[in-house]
Amino acid sequence: MDQSQSEMNGIGQRLRELRQKRGLNQQDLASDDISVSYVSLIETGKRAPSDTVLKTLAERVGCTVDYLRTGRDDARVKELELKVAFGDMALRNGANGEALQSYSEALANAPLLQEATVRRARLGQALAFEKLGRLEAAIQLFTALFEDRATVPGTGEWAQLAVALCRAYRDSGDQMMSVEVGERALKRLDQLGLEYTDDHIQLGATLITCYFQRGDLTQAQLLVNRLSAMAEQSGSRVARGSVYWNAALVARSRGQFQESLALTERALMLMAETDNVRHLGVLKANCASFLLDTDSTEYERIEELLTESQDAVVEVGTAVEQAKVEIEFARLALRQGVPHSAIDRASRAIGLLRSESPWDSAFARALLAQAQFDLGEERSARETMQAVERELLRLPENRASATVWRQAGDVWLANGCPVEAMSFYQRALSGAGLVPLHSTAPAKVVAPQA
Repeated sequence: MDQSQSEMNGIGQRLRELRQKRGLNQQDLASDDISVSYVSLIETGKRAPSDTVLKTLAERVGCTVDYLRTGRDDARVKELELKVAFGDMALRNGANGEALQSYSEALANAPLLQEATVRRARLGQALAFEKLGRLEAAIQLFTALFEDRATVPGTGEWAQLAVALCRAYRDSGDQMMSVEVGERALKRLDQLGLEYTDDHIQLGATLITCYFQRGDLTQAQLLVNRLSAMAEQSGSRVARGSVYWNAALVARSRGQFQESLALTERALMLMAETDNVRHLGVLKANCASFLLDTDSTEYERIEELLTESQDAVVEVGTAVEQAKVEIEFARLALRQGVPHSAIDRASRAIGLLRSESPWDSAFARALLAQAQFDLGEERSARETMQAVERELLRLPENRASATVWRQAGDVWLANGCPVEAMSFYQRALSGAGLVPLHSTAPAKVVAPQA
């Protein structure tokens, strides 16, 4: 094959690949000056297009003439690499929509980029989807990357993807899949016999939260014990901070509020010197939440923690994390007797959550109802509590939903509605696995017939 024929074949192949990638057919490339049959001949390497035709075709498939001719386009490649770099920067700065747009524009021209850059853009795209609350799209992308043959089990990248996938399933409410992903990944690490890194410990810490949300406190505590030993051995402040953070969640769920607060304070001290803004922000919100669980009147400190947390999660956190901060602000406002502020905060949380994290959404509505009761708006409050009930009835019966049923029941009881409260408490007991007896009446004793 002579050089001219080779060049025509290369042009045709690149034209066909770009056309198909953009979902175009040959008719889409045709015009008054370029027939469909001419496009077909070019793609099969049977015709050499003129400079004018080549320019028109390049514009329609979104590349340069140089790329169609040679397969190289250094200027375009550099431009796309800058888009990926801008996406990384935007993601760090919390501009998640801009990040998603940059990554998507770069991936639309994936054939021009090296595979490592494509993977980086796909991971960034998945993280942007997650932070925007579009968890189904994020899970799909995380799964594709995690299961890709290029992802080597045991590496930092592999652990990061396992954590992200586990976290995304957890936040979407699919506790079964979140636990399955986390357990499978930890088992794979054990099989490999590798030394544990911070990434691996973070995987275990994420799995603890999944156990916690599923209500499996025994497994959560066992993993806390295991990770504590590993984290202390590694000496990493981040690793130890993550473990103490999750140990605090388990202690809180057991009603050990002072212990959970002490563990959170210890985690804060360890994480304060790290550069993980997001983790530190979420941890401060947890610390404020734990203080609100007690009889603490350190309102200034709670507000300071929540303000610092909000600054962090608005910058680099997810919509769910931002909503959780608003929920804690609403709780603080209710404790301080400022129901108008509680309504604003709870409403903002509901707006941020949309269809994500329905347990948090239901709890935010319960707080909203309490604020409405405090303002004497009983009709609105009852309507809001009915919305809480509808939302909870759509959720599976587990510890997470049982907790919110209980919290919402407390709202009814605090406002003089014991019948409604009892109904919610019964739902809470069912969610915790305690089903009612078929009958509590004593069995009748029938005298034998003479």
